Amino acid sequence: MSKPVSDDAKFEDAREAALNLGAVDVDDLQVLSGLAQDAVFPITEMKWQKGARRFALLINRFRWEDAGAARHAPERVQSLLVIGDVLSVSSQGIDRNDAELILSLLSVTFEPGEDGAGHVLLTLAGDGAIRLEVEALDATLKDVTRPYIAPSGKTPQHPD
Repeated sequence: MSKPVSDDAKFEDAREAALNLGAVDVDDLQVLSGLAQDAVFPITEMKWQKGARRFALLINRFRWEDAGAARHAPERVQSLLVIGDVLSVSSQGIDRNDAELILSLLSVTFEPGEDGAGHVLLTLAGDGAIRLEVEALDATLKDVTRPYIAPSGKTPQHPD
């Protein structure tokens, strides 16, 4: 018996707890993408473990789900964004040899192929992108530190 829609988890339900979410379909990935939007990370914190078929990013994500944001300065938290079942990785618009490069994640989307396979697309600010060929959609987002005050002291903005 399936749960009624009203019993589904809501964005606001996260409160002050650390996130540990998985995504195995497009709807799940959309939630994960929203929570990871505007995350920043040095290019050196990106790793493809070919043998394990895993791609991981250690990101500094903005805490969009923070219910207490009105009471304190904007916060970020370090999180692991891990994509499993990765067959290949390609990128465009980023200089992978620039160890000082800081990247900003705009979205995580899935382009379906045949039999559950497809591509996970990590869209970056500045026209950069990372494309992961996957056997199946398998993504996780897990907070690994306590929240900290965002160095900018500001909430990310997206001008129209």
